[in-house]
Parts: sequence; structure tokens; C-alpha cells
Amino acid sequence: MGEVMMVRNKQVILKNYVNGYMKPSDMVVTSDSTICLELPKNNDGLILSKNLYLSCDPYMRNRMNEVVVGSYMTSFTPGLPISGYGVAKVLDSSHPNFKKGDLIQGFVNWEEYSLITDTQYLVKIEHVDDVPLSYYTGILGMIGLTAYVGFYDICSPKKGDFVFVSAASGAVGQLVGQFAKLFGCYVVGSVGSKEKVNLLKNKFGYDEAFNYKEEQDLNATLKRYFPNGIDIYFENVGGKMLDEVLSHMRIHGRIAVCGMISQYNLDRLEGIYNLHLLIFKRIRMQGFLTLDHYHLYSKFLDMILPLIQEGKIVYIEDMVEGLENAPTALAGLYTGKNVGKQVVVITHE
Repeated sequence: MGEVMMVRNKQVILKNYVNGYMKPSDMVVTSDSTICLELPKNNDGLILSKNLYLSCDPYMRNRMNEVVVGSYMTSFTPGLPISGYGVAKVLDSSHPNFKKGDLIQGFVNWEEYSLITDTQYLVKIEHVDDVPLSYYTGILGMIGLTAYVGFYDICSPKKGDFVFVSAASGAVGQLVGQFAKLFGCYVVGSVGSKEKVNLLKNKFGYDEAFNYKEEQDLNATLKRYFPNGIDIYFENVGGKMLDEVLSHMRIHGRIAVCGMISQYNLDRLEGIYNLHLLIFKRIRMQGFLTLDHYHLYSKFLDMILPLIQEGKIVYIEDMVEGLENAPTALAGLYTGKNVGKQVVVITHE
């Protein structure tokens, strides 16, 4: 009988609950922990994974609060690893749906190796020949499904619709804009730099884009780009942006509330004053969670894989190497440092 193999397990630990803007120093990277690379006997339904890629996502900031009001996820625990969406390889399994050597996507701890006990949202990766494996943290994972559900299901698009996307160069926004263009819509995106404006127009095919940091009067800006109003708003920002957009929505407009990244680091959230326009303009505004729509994942893959392979969808990743750089990468989301989908590479498969 061979010896049980114990190894050091580098982890990203939350120091304490966070107030205000999250900083890299709110987390610590440590190799103090060890893990056994063999599952305990007589324990069914477990998976031991070697984590390969981690997704940095805006919602993770909310889980750093002591109290997460109305959230579908609980707070992270200070002193323990944070967690998020990732891609991993199965090293050992006592779960009937996964075997050693399988590649998987789903929720894992931010560490080199994870013992996964909650497999509810784990998905076995089937298509790896024609696409980078890291894509399953984004365009082929939860992010891609988010864009798909939000645009096609929540927004109910019609050809010729006028579409506005905030945080348009981010992981979800870059896909929504391209879906809208393929559908035959007119699309404008809001971003936070000249570089990202050029990216939207020259890479993602947006009709127009603007840098909100350079616009003194958001009302005038939206009037300039949408003189006839907005049919669809894909909401990633919240706060003042949402409040202003409401006044430019057309009758029977649709708003998919995907995220509100401008609000996650605030102790007191900004108020929205134009909600009465939901009534007068008969606007439908709906929040949604991708976790409620995983039954559509196969349908989504059937749509998106050919588009990627035929070059009809462009996807950009902002990749950072090493767990030691993960806290800085995550914090950078909230100041717009990333260009495209922010991914942490633990190790290449």
C-alpha cells in the first residue's frame, strides 16, 4: 500500500470583511495549507481537482461583505480561501458523473487544488479541440451563458432595435454587443477609456462607443447617440448610468439587469429617481441570475461554438499568470484596468 501524497496548496485567503473599495491587500496569498491528493474512502460524490484557470467576476466583491443582503450566495469567510468560477482537471473522483482526467468548469476555491463537495453547477467540458481551454471561464462558461440569456431571453430583441450596453468591453458586454450586431441591431457601448472605445468599434463591431469619463453631460451624450431613444439596455453598471438611461428608453423598452459594478464598493448605494418612467413608457426591467438558466447551456453551446470557429464572434481575454497576482487582477475589475475577460492562469493544461 503506497503512501498518501500530501502537497502544499497555495491559496488566496480573505483577511477580513471589506468596507469600501476592495484592495489587493484585503487578501493574502499563502502556501501554509496542505492537501491530500487522494480522496477519503467511503465518501461518495466528491471531486479532487487541480485548478487551471480562475475567472475574476464583479459579483465576488459582494461576497466580501459581512452581510450579503438578498444575495444568492453567502459571504466569504475571513481566514479561508475565496471562491469563484474556474476550469479544473479531475485528479480523483467518487462522483458518478465525473472521472479522473475529466476537464470541468464550475465553482472552485482560489487555490491550486480543491476538494469539491458541491457539484451542483459543475459541467464536464466536452469540446477542447478547436477552442482554448481558458474560454470555459468566460465565453463558453457562465459569462457566455449570461450574455446569451440576458440578450436573447430577457431582452427579446427585434431586428433594427437600438441597443445600449454599459461596461461594454468587459466579459459580458463584449459578447452582448456582438450578439446584437449579428441579430441586426444598432449598438452603442459605454466604456472607460479611449483604448476601449477603439476596441468596441474596430474589434467587436459596435456601431458607436463613448468614454463615459470624458462626457460631462450623460443626458446629452445619450441624446447624441440615440436621438430616437433606446429599445434595449443591457445593464452592467447601475447608479447614475441607469438613472439617466431610463429617461431615454423608448415605449415598451427592455432592460436586462445583469450587474451594477459601480455600486459594489459603495457603503451607501446611489438612488434611482426615474423609476416612474417604467410605468409611463411601459418598460420591462428584469434582473436575472445565470444559475437559473443552466438548462439552456447545451442550446447555447450549439449556437456559440460555430460562431467562434467561423470567426463571427471575437473574444478577448486579459490573462494574468500565477495565484500570487490574483488579488491585484480581481481588484482591477472595479477600476476598469482589465481589457476583456479577466482570467487568472494557475497552470496551463
